[in-house]
Amino acid sequence: MTVRWTSPDAFDLGMFLAVRAATASRGVETVSENPENPENPENPENPENPENLENKDRSAERSEKARQAAEGQRTEHAERAQQDGQAGKYVYDFTEGNKGMKGLLGGKGANLAEMTNLGLPVPPGFTITTEACKVYLASGSEPATLRREVSAHLATLEETMGKKLGQSDDPLLVSVRSGAKFSMPGMMDTVLNVGLSDDSVAGLAQQAGDERFAWDSYRRLIQMFGTTVLGVDGELFEDALDEAKRGRGATTDVELGTADLKKLVKAFKKIVSREAGRDFPQDPREQMDLAIRSVFESWNTDRARLYRRQERIPGDLGTAVNIVAMVFGNLGPDSGTGVAFTRDPASGHQGVYGDYLQNAQGEDVVAGIRNTVPLADLETLDKASYDRLLEIMEILENHYLDLCDIEFTIERGTLWMLQTRVGKRTAGAAFRIATQLVDQGLIDEAEALRRVSGAQLAQLMFPRFDDGAKRDLLGRGIAASPGAAVGKAVFDSYTAIKWSRSGEKVILVRRETNPDDLEGMIAAEGILTSRGGKTSHAAVVARGMGKTCVCGAEELEVDTKKRRLTAGSRVVEEGDVISIDGSTGRVYLDEVPVVPSPVVEYFEGRMHAGAEEAGELVESVHRMMAYADRRRRLRVRANADNTEDALRARRFGAQGIGLCRTEHMFLGERRELVERLILADTDEERDAALGQLLPLQKADFVELFEAMDGLPVTVRLLDPPLHEFLPDITELSVRVALAESRKDANENDLRLLQAVHKLHEQNPMLGLRGVRLGLVIPGLFAMQVRAIAEAAAARREAKGDPRAEVMIPLVGTVQELEIVRDEAERVIADVERATGTELKLSLGTMIELPRAALTAGQIAEAAEFFSFGTNDLTQTVWGFSRDDVEASFFTAYLEKGIFGVSPFETIDRDGVGALVRSAAEAGRATRPDLKLGICGEHGGDPESVHFFHEAGLDYVSCSPFRIPVARLEAGRAAVLGA
Repeated sequence: MTVRWTSPDAFDLGMFLAVRAATASRGVETVSENPENPENPENPENPENPENLENKDRSAERSEKARQAAEGQRTEHAERAQQDGQAGKYVYDFTEGNKGMKGLLGGKGANLAEMTNLGLPVPPGFTITTEACKVYLASGSEPATLRREVSAHLATLEETMGKKLGQSDDPLLVSVRSGAKFSMPGMMDTVLNVGLSDDSVAGLAQQAGDERFAWDSYRRLIQMFGTTVLGVDGELFEDALDEAKRGRGATTDVELGTADLKKLVKAFKKIVSREAGRDFPQDPREQMDLAIRSVFESWNTDRARLYRRQERIPGDLGTAVNIVAMVFGNLGPDSGTGVAFTRDPASGHQGVYGDYLQNAQGEDVVAGIRNTVPLADLETLDKASYDRLLEIMEILENHYLDLCDIEFTIERGTLWMLQTRVGKRTAGAAFRIATQLVDQGLIDEAEALRRVSGAQLAQLMFPRFDDGAKRDLLGRGIAASPGAAVGKAVFDSYTAIKWSRSGEKVILVRRETNPDDLEGMIAAEGILTSRGGKTSHAAVVARGMGKTCVCGAEELEVDTKKRRLTAGSRVVEEGDVISIDGSTGRVYLDEVPVVPSPVVEYFEGRMHAGAEEAGELVESVHRMMAYADRRRRLRVRANADNTEDALRARRFGAQGIGLCRTEHMFLGERRELVERLILADTDEERDAALGQLLPLQKADFVELFEAMDGLPVTVRLLDPPLHEFLPDITELSVRVALAESRKDANENDLRLLQAVHKLHEQNPMLGLRGVRLGLVIPGLFAMQVRAIAEAAAARREAKGDPRAEVMIPLVGTVQELEIVRDEAERVIADVERATGTELKLSLGTMIELPRAALTAGQIAEAAEFFSFGTNDLTQTVWGFSRDDVEASFFTAYLEKGIFGVSPFETIDRDGVGALVRSAAEAGRATRPDLKLGICGEHGGDPESVHFFHEAGLDYVSCSPFRIPVARLEAGRAAVLGA
C-alpha cells in the first residue's frame, strides 16, 4: 500500500511501480530496516474487527518476511564487506552499494547508493569506506591501496562527466563529505567546490556563463577549506565577508558583485597564507586528498567525541567519505538548495515541510546564515522542480517506510538529490508517525514499537507552559523542537557550561549555532536563535537531543559581543530570565509557570485517551503502551514506601511494589522511638521501644497492602546504618559542649553522643547495616516481620488479597540469610496461629554484594526470590562511593571516554551485568522456580531494561514516574529480541 501525498498534485504511480520493479529485479531490498533511527512509534487496530485482523495478519507476515530478507541481506553484506576488507577494497561507486551497507559506506554513502539504485537523480560519485578511516586513524596514514583506488574511481567519474578534476577550461568540481553509520549532523567536515583554482575559475565562469557564480564558488571553497582542512579560525573569514558587505552597503552575500567577490578571494587567500603558514593549494588533486584526510580526522574532533557520548554512538566506527560531482544551487534565481521532510519532524503530520533558499549552496541552509523560505514557496518559484520533488519524496517514504529527511539542489531548473536518511524527529512526532504508518498498512505493530523509545516517552511527560498564566511576549520564531524551557539568557557556549555547572538553568541565545556550540547546547535547558529554520544546525541537533528550541526569531536582535537580546525597545541582558516554547515558537520575558503534560494527565487517569481534549498524541501513546504491555515478558513494579506513591504507581501501570524501604517509615516523629531503641541498655528497654514501633509499622503496611491489593509488595527490612537516625556528630558535640560550659548538661544528649561515637563508622556503606543489623540488634527484624504478617492478616480479615514478600538486605553468605529466615518463619507461624490465617509470605534477599552474586547458588537454597540491588552492587563492584565519585572525578571520566555513560545510570553490562547474569543462572540452577527482579534505579533506564530482559529476570522495579518508560522498553525488548 502506498501513502497518498497531501499535495494537490498527483503522483505518477506507474513510474513508481516501474522503479520498484526495476529495483526488485536487481535484488534491492525495498523494505526498511529503519537503519537511521532504530526507534520511532505506533500501535493499531481494533482486534474485534475481522477486516483489521486480516490486515494485521498480512502486515505481520510482510514484516516477518521483510525481517528475514533484511537479516539475510545484512549477513550477505557483512560477508562481502569482510571479503572486500581482506582484498583491500576501500572505495565503492554509488552503483555498487545500497542502504544495507551503512556500517561500511556510512549512512550518507549507503543512502546515495540506494537512491541511485532507485533511478533517482543523484550526481555521480563514489564512497571511501569507514574501514579506510579506521586504518588512517590507527596508523596515521592511508591504506596502501587507497590512492590507487581513488584514482581509478575518479577517472571513471571524469569519464562519466566528460571533464577532468580542476580542468582549466571546464573543471569538474566535487564535494568531499563525511558520512558515519549514525547521523551526526554538523559534527564532521564537508568541503564543497573542490577542484577550483586560479587557473580553473575562469573556465567555470565561461562554462556557466556567469562570472559572479564562479567567483562566489571559489570564495566558498577557500573559506570552507581554510576552516575545516587548514584549521583557520572561521571568524576571520566571516569578518572579511562582513567587511565586504559593509563596503557594498549589502545585507546578504548575494548582493555582492563579481568585483567584490574577486577582492574577497584575494582577502581569503591572504588569511590562509597568514594563519595556516602555507598558500591555498592550487593542485586540484591535492585539495581532494587533503579534504579526505580532514574528514577522516574530523571523526575524533572534540565536538564529534562529545556528540557521540551524548548520543551513545560507539567511538570505533569511523566515518566514510563521499566524493560527489558538484551541482550548483548558486547559479542564480533559477537555482537553489533546500532540505525537505516527508512529514513534519516536529509534529509527525503529513504535508510539505522543509526550507528552501534561492541562489545558495547547501551549507547556507544548514548553517542558518541566511533565513530560508518555507518549502511550499518553491511551488511558486519553480513548479516543475517542486512537483518532481514531491514525487521523489513519496517514492522515498514508501521505500524506507518512514519519515525521510532529504537534501536537494536545483541547478538551473534541474533537481538533484544530495542525501536522504530516516529523519530525526521529536518525541511526539515519533509516536504519531508510527501509529500513522500502522494505520496506512505500511508497518505492523511490532515495527512501530521498534521505532519509539522510553527516552522519547520521558520527554513527552515533561511539563508544558500553563495556557492560563500571565505572559510577557518578547517575540516569535520557528517552533523547531517542542517543550517548555525556562532559564537565564546566556550568549555563548562557555557561559552556558559554566553557569550550568553552578546549578543555574540557562537558555543559550545565539544568532545561529555551529558545531562548536554543542557542549553549550547540552548544558542549556533550551536554545534560541534569531536565524535559521527547521533544518538549521540548532533545530536538527536540538531535536536529536530532545532539547526545546526556537529558531529564526528574526524580530529579536542578538548581540553576542554586548551579550544582550533586543526586542523592539526592550533589552534582555545576560542573566535575565526568559522562557521559550518550542511547540509554538513564542519567546517570553521572565518565568512562565508550567503544568503537567497531557501524557502525564493520561497516565494519572485524569484524561481518557479517546476524549476530545486528549488529541492525537495521547491516543498514539495509549496505543503504543497497550501493545507494549501485550508483548512484554518483564513485569514492572514500583519502588514505593507510602500509600501516595503506591497509588500513583498503580495508576501508571505498576504490577506491584518491588522495593518498599522501611527506613523511610522511621523518620519524622518516629525518629525519637528509634533513638530509644539505640540507647536501650536492657532487654526490657529495647522490647519497649520495639513494642512502640510495631503498631506504627503495622499500620503503614496495612495501608500499603490495601493500595496494592492483589499485587505483590516486596518489603525490605531495615537496611541503613543506625547512626543515620541519630543527630550529626559535630552538631551534637557542640551542643553538649555548650551545655557543659553552662553547667547545664542534658543526660539524654550525653547518652546520644556516646551512642553516636559508638556507632560511628569510617565507611558506613560497608559497615553495620542490612542483615547485620538484624543479627546484632535482637528483635529488630522480628518486629518488622511481625508487623508485615499482622498487616497481611488484617487485610485477609477485611477480605483483601495481600501478597507480601519479605526481603532481607545486604546478605553476603547463606548462613546470614538462614538465621534471619528461621526467625522470620517462627514469627510468621506465630501470627498465623494467633489469627487463624494462612499468610503464604515469601522470603527472599537482595543481591547487592559481589560475594552474594558469586555464591548465588548457595543463597538460593534459603531464598524464594532474588532482587538485585544494582545501586549498591555497582558501588561494590567498582569500588565507588557514589556520592563521593559523582561529585569529584565522574565528569573527568566521562570527558575522557572511560565511561560512555555513568554506570549508576545505565547498567555496566561487562562488570555488574556479568554478575547479575551468573547469579541468575546459578540461583535458578539450585531453585528453578526462583523469582528474579531488580530494584535499583536501573529498573527505569531504557538500555538497562533491555539487559534485564536478556538476562531472564522476571521483573524490574523503579520510581513511579519511570514506570511507563519501563513498560514501553520491556515491550520493545521483547520485540527487538524476537
